[in-house]
Amino acid sequence: MRTKHDDWRELSRKALERLSSKADYADIRFVSRLGETVEVKNGAVEGVTSSSESGFGIRVLKDGAWGFASSSAPGLEEVLAVADRALAIARASALVEGHKAELSPTETVVDTWSSAYKKDPFEVKIEDKLELLLSAEKRVREGGQGRVAVAQAGSGARREEKSFASTEGSYIEQEITETGAGIAAYSVGPGELQRRTYPNGDRDLSDCAGWEVVLDLDLEGNAERVGREAAELLEAKKCPSGEKDIIVDSTQMVLQIHESCGHPTELDRVYGTEAGYAGTSFLTTDKLGKLKYGSEHVTLVADATVPGGLGTFGYDDEGVPGQRTVLVDKGTFVNYQTSRETAARLGQRSNGTMRADGWNRPPIIRMTNINLEPGDWSLDEMIKDTRDGLLMEINKSWSIDDKRLNFQFGTEIGWEVKDGSLGAMVKSPNYTGITPEFWGSCDAVGNKNHWKLWGTPNCGKGEPSQIAHVGHGTPPARFRKVRVGVGQ
Repeated sequence: MRTKHDDWRELSRKALERLSSKADYADIRFVSRLGETVEVKNGAVEGVTSSSESGFGIRVLKDGAWGFASSSAPGLEEVLAVADRALAIARASALVEGHKAELSPTETVVDTWSSAYKKDPFEVKIEDKLELLLSAEKRVREGGQGRVAVAQAGSGARREEKSFASTEGSYIEQEITETGAGIAAYSVGPGELQRRTYPNGDRDLSDCAGWEVVLDLDLEGNAERVGREAAELLEAKKCPSGEKDIIVDSTQMVLQIHESCGHPTELDRVYGTEAGYAGTSFLTTDKLGKLKYGSEHVTLVADATVPGGLGTFGYDDEGVPGQRTVLVDKGTFVNYQTSRETAARLGQRSNGTMRADGWNRPPIIRMTNINLEPGDWSLDEMIKDTRDGLLMEINKSWSIDDKRLNFQFGTEIGWEVKDGSLGAMVKSPNYTGITPEFWGSCDAVGNKNHWKLWGTPNCGKGEPSQIAHVGHGTPPARFRKVRVGVGQ
């Protein structure tokens, strides 16, 4: 029986035959997506949504310029017409003065790759999902004892099947399954709104895995605490203002790594092709191998091979294998996230970070799993070793400048740390810093028992905008003499 993958392979061959003698390079990607979200709110079903889409996109490199065209109608006539259109765009682009693209070499690959899962999220009955979510959401309200105005629970699932073929002879098929779930409580007081979530913000996808990750979360077992803490925040003291040591929980380190390491190490930002939408980067090429990005305790890696991450894959959308790259080595900035084009400008090979948001967008450099390597400390040891500080958990707000230098981040909840012990709860804790100074103040990193891989399915970049799914593995970490309470 003929499958869509058989059609994709044949249509890819026809398109590349059309382009091979006319273009310097070309590739074609077919993408099919299936998605589902289930949401409940205050005892009622808020929505059950299913989605599907498919199409293909063709990139052409001609005389140092790119052309891209796409379509959702994958027939032979349309595929050939889109190939001609992408070539025409590349030829027109080549008339404009500017940098001429060259591609670093890569191996020819013929392969298939699929992410692992134990329980297919699309085979779990909607009734069973709703039963779990409604039970968890009810317990959130019970935990709030009437002071939670809005309680929510939701789950999400996505499956992406795609193929990649190039004029260099590669043909790769991949299937990626993602799943997640979470609960949230919102309490309202005079002039304020407080939020508590579990496991980490309002993400509906968290792992490259199956429904087993939702069961492992134990939403029902954490629901009452979430509701209770949302209510308690209304009575909590405000975050103090001044300079304090802070212990940043793993749930907030996700955002810290994402904004102040993940984005500035994307090499297209350095070369200015991302200046319009999401800013550039302070990590210019003259700093490579020289800049002291952080303290000796800070080692950050881009790792597309770690199991279960939203930034995990077999091959990127240029056919380059997913790999592990050290970005910051014991405090020194040593590497970027690259594409074949940007790596060539540094005399390197791509480390495989080009991904597209579906079939109708060209690939751009996107984070994989940007991870902080574990240290030697337990969280209890960090607390006991801190005289005057704050413990902060789960991101609530963020602001960072275009170069990814100056930032201010707020969290859902915090606790005072006094003379080695946890103290009073603190509402709306926030902190500010300058990226190298902040990471330079890191003097303790949690050990492997505290290390956890979190998913971030809402990373925006590009014009037209593209949403990427990325991951961040991290333990908690401590930073000395940080400005807190700004804007209180």
